[in-house]
Amino acid sequence: VHEGEKLLVDRVKTDEGKTFHPDLLFVGGDGKADFKPRIQVTAKVLGHVKGEKIRIGKYRRRTGYRRHTGYRSSLSQIEITSIGAKRSTAAKKPAAKRPVRSSGPGEGARGNREVPPATKKPAATTKKEES
Repeated sequence: VHEGEKLLVDRVKTDEGKTFHPDLLFVGGDGKADFKPRIQVTAKVLGHVKGEKIRIGKYRRRTGYRRHTGYRSSLSQIEITSIGAKRSTAAKKPAAKRPVRSSGPGEGARGNREVPPATKKPAATTKKEES
């Protein structure tokens, strides 16, 4: 793609006459492909149009079964206005540090809490009556 080139692409949500920055998959053309592009492309929407009609027909022999439908794709005509501006990256704010409760030496993750020893209950025994 070159500056000043006009393209027909699938419909974009941008209004006519406004500009947008399309997503880039990779930059290349000189034998080296950069799959993480750091440049920005600006395009202007010239208009929204419909493509030519595509006719679709279904037919099954010897049954009289015939169906016909049609489809027109929604397209946008765009013009590439500039290529090569550096992509602006918003500076990320450092995450606010939460205060960490420090536990004293010898304390586990649960603090100084005492855990009562587990007591085993005697199994209930029942005598079977013979009949």
